[in-house]
Amino acid sequence: MEASALGPARRGRRRTRAAGSLLSRAAILLFISAFLVRVPSSVGHLVRLPRGFRLTKDSVKIVGSTHFPVKVYVMLHQKSPHVLCVTQRLRNVELIDPSFQWHGPKGKIVSENRTAQITSTGSLVFQNFEESMSGIYTCFLEYKPTVEEIVKRLQLKYAIYAYREPHYYYQFTARYHAAPCNSIYNISFEKKLIQILSKLLLDLSCEISLLKSECHHVKMQRAGLQNELFFTFSVSSLDTEKGPKPCTDHNCEPSKRLFKAKNLIERFFNQQVEILGRRAEQLPEIYYIEGTLQMVWINRCFPGYGMNVQQHPKCPECCVICSPGSYNPRDGIHCLQCNSSLVYGAKTCL
Repeated sequence: MEASALGPARRGRRRTRAAGSLLSRAAILLFISAFLVRVPSSVGHLVRLPRGFRLTKDSVKIVGSTHFPVKVYVMLHQKSPHVLCVTQRLRNVELIDPSFQWHGPKGKIVSENRTAQITSTGSLVFQNFEESMSGIYTCFLEYKPTVEEIVKRLQLKYAIYAYREPHYYYQFTARYHAAPCNSIYNISFEKKLIQILSKLLLDLSCEISLLKSECHHVKMQRAGLQNELFFTFSVSSLDTEKGPKPCTDHNCEPSKRLFKAKNLIERFFNQQVEILGRRAEQLPEIYYIEGTLQMVWINRCFPGYGMNVQQHPKCPECCVICSPGSYNPRDGIHCLQCNSSLVYGAKTCL
């Protein structure tokens, strides 16, 4: 995955150097000349790139089992795969005079239902899956193996879950040599840094959020006691589908926009080094410290959803709706146990 990102990274650097780049070199020079000094030309980082999560192709049509409920995952507000009212053994054999009857959490499902249709072959398909549709679904199948044989009856159960993409984002940390910890110049620098990073990512519909900013005294081996600013900030994608310009291009996907944002931020810190490397003026008090830029990819689930590889091995990176007996009150990554919770998607434990 690292290797495949080299091409886009090079193109990103060329775009940044171009006259029409998101942030001109002149703007960067203006910013860093006010606060920064020359630092060595390397930027350290630790990156965990996102793993793509997609359900496997064999989930387009799902067969049942007479031994256990089969788990089915449907993305929220999307069309479901075809849930077949047959077992794997019966899928490719002739069924004489078959009849299918589906029951869900709210009772019998009729073919005229607007949100859940039953096809002529007995498959169940959801057109716009909602959280409230999650639950246990049962299909009662009747058929004859041959004309001469008696009618056979099967009962197939499915546990159907709504799921969502994780609310993922990058978390960055960086350190700067600083003015005295009670100085107003540190506060001014903090605001300017966030403003210029926000401007850098404006066209990507990404948002910068300052998570933590602290000033500490650090004792160096040979340089004595120094003041350092510890910054922690996040970069998350805004919901472009709900914005003024709906996202239709594949490059609008949150993961793609966030990856571009990561490259621009890394380039921004590298440009501080490159430009200041050619300066000879006296050094100001505040400057970036070599090798302290670090990045990590973080997944979070929306309230009422969680990840659980053991419980949902076929959807390991999905945020699956919390089952009865569990809940997720905030944007954590797991559903917590709650014996009094009797609904799917619980956000409180009552």
